[in-house]
Amino acid sequence: MNLTTALPTCVITLREGVEAALVVGIVLALLKKANQSRLNSWVYAGVGVGVIISILIGVLFTWLIQVIGAANPEYTAVVEPMLETVFGIIAIAMLSWMLIWMTKQARFMKAQVEGAVTEALTQNSNAGWGVFGLILVAVVREGFETVLFIAANFQQGLVPAFGAIAGLFGATIIGVLLFKLGVKINIRQFFQAMGILLVLIVSGLVVSALKHFDEGLANLALSSSTPENICFYYDHLSNIHSCILGPLVWNAEQVLPDKQFPGIILKSLFGYRQHLYLLQAISYVIFLATVGGLYFRSLGIGGVKNVQNQTIIQKPLTSTKE
Repeated sequence: MNLTTALPTCVITLREGVEAALVVGIVLALLKKANQSRLNSWVYAGVGVGVIISILIGVLFTWLIQVIGAANPEYTAVVEPMLETVFGIIAIAMLSWMLIWMTKQARFMKAQVEGAVTEALTQNSNAGWGVFGLILVAVVREGFETVLFIAANFQQGLVPAFGAIAGLFGATIIGVLLFKLGVKINIRQFFQAMGILLVLIVSGLVVSALKHFDEGLANLALSSSTPENICFYYDHLSNIHSCILGPLVWNAEQVLPDKQFPGIILKSLFGYRQHLYLLQAISYVIFLATVGGLYFRSLGIGGVKNVQNQTIIQKPLTSTKE
């Protein structure tokens, strides 16, 4: 069992889980301040149901992949890499958008959550449902991103799911440290570091998605009567193993193989490949420069740097007499 494939999922779940934990912690603190701790059970119920829904979405995706793959067994070698490509593209888009959007919105997080809780408390009999819905949306949103990432790497089996569990456990610990034990954690630096890791992980997913797409097209070409119409580089397919990716620009098979340590760690985390082709290299650089630039720009306008001041509310909120 290759446990290294659990690393990127763990990083993603840890980051997304901490975001959800911040929302949960803020809501619990606000309820305590408003002498409405009786609604805490609705918060915990929202967390539990959100986790269950995320798991069910993962099961549904797995079932869907198996059904599509089994529909035409003769095309399994084509369908599976194509499905990985599709889920990879969706995961890249969702993770990139949420990373940049959440970074920009982080400075408003406490105000938005506080407004939602205040509105829920004014609804009297429906206050519990309002709090429940707020937590549910926060948890499912983060869980859905993790499920998409796992679906984009479904050939790795259940190992990425172990990483998701570990990340969720770590996020829970951080939440407890922040809001129960009053431990001061530099949330700004945490999110910045995790954001940089996430940019590199998603950039690596671009390389992997292109490889899966190339593999699917190559398998389709090999079963076609006119393979040259599918693969631009069909004449060289047997030599450079590239259908549409172009010539080989990186070959580190002898220096840093991706099936041995530490190459296997770099492959699992950042999409490192011992063989890198021209289209992969160009796409990686463009994506990293674009999304990375947008991410650092979002940090420059405030971003997560205000989360530390607006969400670490341990000691002032431990008293209900404020």
